[in-house]
Amino acid sequence: MLTCAFCGEEMMLEEDMKTHLLLSHMENASRCPLCSLSGVSYEELRFHISSAHPETQLGAQDPPHITPPAGRSAAANTQSHKTPPSCWAQDSCDTDAEATHCSDTIDCHKQDITSKSLASSTGETATIQSPRRRQKAVALSNKDNKGFKSEHSKAKQKRLSSKREEELFSCPMCPQVCNSCEMLQEHVELHLQEQHSAGGSAQEACSPAMTSPSALRLSGEKRFECPLCSVVCMDSSSLQEHVELHLEHGAAVNSAAAAHSPGSDLRLARELQREDEARQEREDFKKLQKQFGLDGGGGYSRQMERSMEKAVARGLLAPAEFHCKRAEMMESLASGLDDGRTRTQGVLRALSEYYQTEARDCVHVWLSADTDHFCSSAGDTGWGCGYRNIQMLLSSLHTIDAYAPLLQEKAVPSIPRVQSMIEEAWKEGLDPHGASHFNQRLQGTRAWIGATEIYALLTSLGVSARIIDFHRPTGPDNSHPRLFDWVKQYFQSSRSGRLPPRLIQTSMPPLYLQHQGHSRSIVGLEQRRNGSLSLLLLDPASPASDTRRLLSRDTLPTALKQLRKPPRSLKHTQYQLVAVQGGLSAEEKQRRIVSSRTLCAERIP
Repeated sequence: MLTCAFCGEEMMLEEDMKTHLLLSHMENASRCPLCSLSGVSYEELRFHISSAHPETQLGAQDPPHITPPAGRSAAANTQSHKTPPSCWAQDSCDTDAEATHCSDTIDCHKQDITSKSLASSTGETATIQSPRRRQKAVALSNKDNKGFKSEHSKAKQKRLSSKREEELFSCPMCPQVCNSCEMLQEHVELHLQEQHSAGGSAQEACSPAMTSPSALRLSGEKRFECPLCSVVCMDSSSLQEHVELHLEHGAAVNSAAAAHSPGSDLRLARELQREDEARQEREDFKKLQKQFGLDGGGGYSRQMERSMEKAVARGLLAPAEFHCKRAEMMESLASGLDDGRTRTQGVLRALSEYYQTEARDCVHVWLSADTDHFCSSAGDTGWGCGYRNIQMLLSSLHTIDAYAPLLQEKAVPSIPRVQSMIEEAWKEGLDPHGASHFNQRLQGTRAWIGATEIYALLTSLGVSARIIDFHRPTGPDNSHPRLFDWVKQYFQSSRSGRLPPRLIQTSMPPLYLQHQGHSRSIVGLEQRRNGSLSLLLLDPASPASDTRRLLSRDTLPTALKQLRKPPRSLKHTQYQLVAVQGGLSAEEKQRRIVSSRTLCAERIP
């Protein structure tokens, strides 16, 4: 148990006793009520009043009332009265000399008190000056200072004040001021112990109080300093969380500043414009996919089934009939041959008979080899014109002895079979660019095909074909007179030498005519007396009922108007022709396959 030498208070720990001495006795200094002396302890003040103001004791039994510092017990005050210093009996002196004398003696007395207090609190033995020695020191001091009382007193007070100012030490963690570095160290250690005992929270792990360099030196522990501010954290995880707060705040400030910058509206407008353009491109691409049958909506068989289901729902088709037609369709698809429901035969024979006796205004008429008409059905409406024109061309090749042996099928194939034949041509290496456009797949789709797919199919069969591209109009009003001249030369190539008769029935296959969005087959050409030319076209979009009107002599003149197309009827900017011209040997076919890697059409003009 430790006992305070000033107030007699008992404490268990040495650290508690040091804190008690600092707060209760060292910091609570008293002030002299009779002069300007201050900054001394209670014992020093009593000694000062007894020695410097003895006249106050003559008029009263006790010295002037002085309030003891907080925490000092009455027992300590009584003890002080029992043993007054011997210098109280000295004669009084002048005011300056008294201040100088008291200052000297107070320093000695302060050291005695501090030594005595620390010795008592820590249990160590210390040498304490007796009242006789203090009285002797006071007498010597009075003797030395009699000759220059005033000047020496002022200089002494100045040195004491400057010394005290130099010896003050501020706590880096609170406003407390200490008289020595040892006392400051003890005071700071109390702070650190309090923080350590209350540790575990995020505020203590990253406390602003620990940002002082002096506090870091005194603590002796490893700290993690924030690179963006002066905060020091207790561990790396706390530092990381603290820095992330900086970054999040900085990002928020930057985004807010950017939102209010002068160019932010322009950037936002451009970004919105880019988004709208991208959205519009996606929508247009989807429309094109749907238009060209690449949207994954199913192929010929699926469209045919949906059409029959709608007919059943409308009451136009009985359920039993639906199942019968569906079974027939599946059987036809399995065989790979066209079921003939959309086929019209004998068209060219009917035209030949008509021109022999009628149409006297025509000077010359050229007709292709016999060709059957194939119109669109419910399974390929809107996308099957190219396939139907292939069927017309193949039906004509079957009637020509030079081409019939080259054909794999002995009959006209169905649309799904034509799709499969084109895929086989791609696998042989024909038109790789076109194959990649369709992703190597046509079966099960409603994809449109054009002149290049016709060329690839014919080359795969061993048939020589050409693509002629009339890429711009060559006549007035966007007409194509060069196209009509080329068709005339094509049909005239079958006969040479003598003047052709009025009707020329050639053995030439029909021409495949392609333009934007549609294709037809050229089966003949008319030349009138004024030299004008008209094409005879079979259109897959014409229903079978209209085509069958050509078979009757009564309705043929009226139905022929739908086939006859003068130059003013062809107003598209670009047209392409696919012409068949003989067969291919194995070597020629291989050269065609290699050259199709960069497939180019013959451009006219």
